[in-house]
Amino acid sequence: MELSSRVHRPACCCSRQPITHRGSSLVRGLSGTWLAVLTLVALPLATASVARAHTSNSPAAEANAAASDHTQATRDQSLAAGLELERAQQWGDAIDHYESASRAFPEDRVLYQRLLISRLHFDVKRRYDDKTYLTSIRELSTSQALDLYSEILANLQTHYVDTIEWSRVLLHGTAALEVALTEEAFVNRVVSSAPPERIEAFRQAIHHRVADRSTQSRFDLRATVNVVAKAAHDELGISGTATVLEYVSGAVSTLDPYTRLLSPGQLDEMFSTIEGNFVGLGVELKAAEDCLLILSVIPNGPAAEAGIMAGDRILAVDATRADEHDPDHIADLLRGPEGTTAELLVESTNHQQRTLSVVRRRVDVPCVENIHIVDQANGIGYFRLTNFQKTTPREIEQALWSLHRQGMRSLVMDLRDNPGGLLSAAVEVADRFIPEGRIVTTRGRNARENFDYAAHRANTWDVPMVVLIDRNSASASEIFSGAIHDSQRGAVIGETSYGKGSVQGIFRMQAATFGLCLTTAKFYSPSGRAISLNGVEPNIVVPRTYIAARPDDNGRLVTELDDAVLQKSIEYLAR
Repeated sequence: MELSSRVHRPACCCSRQPITHRGSSLVRGLSGTWLAVLTLVALPLATASVARAHTSNSPAAEANAAASDHTQATRDQSLAAGLELERAQQWGDAIDHYESASRAFPEDRVLYQRLLISRLHFDVKRRYDDKTYLTSIRELSTSQALDLYSEILANLQTHYVDTIEWSRVLLHGTAALEVALTEEAFVNRVVSSAPPERIEAFRQAIHHRVADRSTQSRFDLRATVNVVAKAAHDELGISGTATVLEYVSGAVSTLDPYTRLLSPGQLDEMFSTIEGNFVGLGVELKAAEDCLLILSVIPNGPAAEAGIMAGDRILAVDATRADEHDPDHIADLLRGPEGTTAELLVESTNHQQRTLSVVRRRVDVPCVENIHIVDQANGIGYFRLTNFQKTTPREIEQALWSLHRQGMRSLVMDLRDNPGGLLSAAVEVADRFIPEGRIVTTRGRNARENFDYAAHRANTWDVPMVVLIDRNSASASEIFSGAIHDSQRGAVIGETSYGKGSVQGIFRMQAATFGLCLTTAKFYSPSGRAISLNGVEPNIVVPRTYIAARPDDNGRLVTELDDAVLQKSIEYLAR
């Protein structure tokens, strides 16, 4: 995330959100219309592969055909696996699956469509678990919701990284409403007493109702959504606000993986993340099959004072068991107003269970952890950076001086599992190590998003250094590691990073207390390499391992000797 110098719009560079992180969480989900599209697109692809097999006779041609058929078979298997996840309504897993499949088959429109529809299902469930979103439905009038829609569209037109096609925006908004009408979370809350057959008839007719309407401008879209909202109210009893907000959500959530509508609660949480503090228990979580695994505990926070430790597992929150509900729902229960209490059932690594009452309060979240000399003989310092936030430059400076006083002669900076954060923080930290030259370049459709960030600070830290990355190192992490790599300032060790090379701006809406996290630019490493889908390639490839001083999947804390990536960095610096 980048904090822009324009006060009204902090820009979020770059965070690829994990399933759960620092006590907050994300969870993500067949619709007849989209399934019909799937069938129409898939059949010609299968026919084409058969035709190639019958018209090619040379050995080379047969080999090419065989390879092509194998690729097609792999793609078909991937699609079948995704559809199975959809049938089970495992929308989060479906999104992860289709994202991976789309990377392998970037031109496949069917896989991309399934990804979009899974996101829409996930988003409906997420929104209707959000108390602040539900409050907005109750309090906003239809007119106010339409004003919000207009404001969102205006921001898309002005700031989005690519040219907006209004017909697609309307199509995706309609698809969002269509999907919502299949989800109990939506139907049970906003549809009055309409029988299922009437709901289904309305759902199937939505696209036909809007098919012939003009999509020449955003004003045309507002008029169309107003018509749909009135029809939904008259025929199903749905509030106009609920219908319009589905169009708002569908308009933004299908543009790319990182653009999204922020409810009032999510907007507050976003700024808490930027500032490095939030109201909660002070734990970092990972979703497991039947629990929430504690990855780390913030010192002096509520959880630490209650005796919770890294490696512990949360089995239930307020009597709601994790093995009976989606992990993200359990993680959401950990949130709450400052001063309220969460009742937790916690299991230690020795399988002892205990019940704890933990009071939520505001917690300052450190982003630098495990600061120490990892190799005394060679004076190799180490710290792990969990994300890039406003306090990151200051915390890193403090860590460097602490290591310096302990005799540091070289440094390992660990960015594994770092999902990103502020662009400004990534640039400032890179500037602390790189004496001159380009750090990162951003390019957007709007010329105001075009920047060339260069190192210029004197008195940089010139100790030999290694940066550790893995497949979960994203965005701001990739800005920093890409700058170190391309400037040859140090070695990058581990796996190729995630490849999230876009910048998001956070816009506060005026029409309602919502926010818009909008992709405004893409960024490029100093050599001009696009980070999107490519990532940063390490100088030395080492397969992923568990990270030292953090728990493995069984809750056991990993030792430094078990961390092969860290050991390779020590070996490299000790030469």
